Amino acid sequence: MSENNILDKAFLFAIRIVKLQQDLVNTHRELVLSKQLLRSGTSIGTNIN
Repeated sequence: MSENNILDKAFLFAIRIVKLQQDLVNTHRELVLSKQLLRSGTSIGTNIN
């Protein structure tokens, strides 16, 4: 698996996490958990480099 492929997958995963977090906030379900999910889900891309 090339590094570009991993970066692409991490980017797509981060986009899905952001959309999920926005959905959780919009439905007023869980704010604390959704913020942690956003932080941990989007940090994957920064840890690859």
